[in-house]
Amino acid sequence: MILYSNIIGEGKPFIILHGFLGMGDNWKTLAKQFSEENFEVHLVDQRNHGRSFHSNEFDYELMAEDLKTYCKTNNLEDIVLLGHSMGGKTAMLFAAKYPEMVSKLIVADISPRYYPIHHDAILEGLSSLDFSEIKTRGEADKALSNYVHEVGTRMFLLKNLYWVEKGQLGLRINLDSLKENVSEVGEALPIHAIFEKDTLFLRGYRSEYIAEADKALIHRHFPNSRIITISNAGHWLHAENPKEFYDAVMNFL
Repeated sequence: MILYSNIIGEGKPFIILHGFLGMGDNWKTLAKQFSEENFEVHLVDQRNHGRSFHSNEFDYELMAEDLKTYCKTNNLEDIVLLGHSMGGKTAMLFAAKYPEMVSKLIVADISPRYYPIHHDAILEGLSSLDFSEIKTRGEADKALSNYVHEVGTRMFLLKNLYWVEKGQLGLRINLDSLKENVSEVGEALPIHAIFEKDTLFLRGYRSEYIAEADKALIHRHFPNSRIITISNAGHWLHAENPKEFYDAVMNFL
């Protein structure tokens, strides 16, 4: 099955992969800016997210193969590949497996290392949403606030809401599969995975996802990489400081 995407602009192919519980549309504003620099930007929904297909199977090997199938179907070669968080892990693995398909790699706020499960409260909150009772986004937000206290995080999560039919809300994500396979999200990049072309790692100044101790591991997997810190930003660095993020990406490209 082919991943869903929103394609903006014309030019050199530039694929963006969202993070866990996100979707390609989260990147629409930046995609429009990139498209103005002669890039054909593909905002891709990864499996079990957004409008892409649902599957009981979910891991990085599968997501890398999903991306390969997407590229082959759309005749995409020599791509620029950007991935955030979970999407960054997919992007790292894809680039290491298929380096001939990637010209430059950009990884946003994720390291190749293992991360312990830390989405428990979010997944519990999403699971608690009873759409036989909840009829508005406001009601969904109020219910979710019992589990997720940070307003920005709730707004991000509630972008997954959609109208299944008139008067009936639902979630686009395949919540059951994501809960079942959540341990896969933190898996480390395989020890043998190496990508030798130009790579940019961007980290949020307030984020702990890329620590100082990760630098040696990053350079082991990506010997031609550099790491840049985005100021006034946490894990959602592209949304919290989009101008500095955009400038760093364009300077690299």
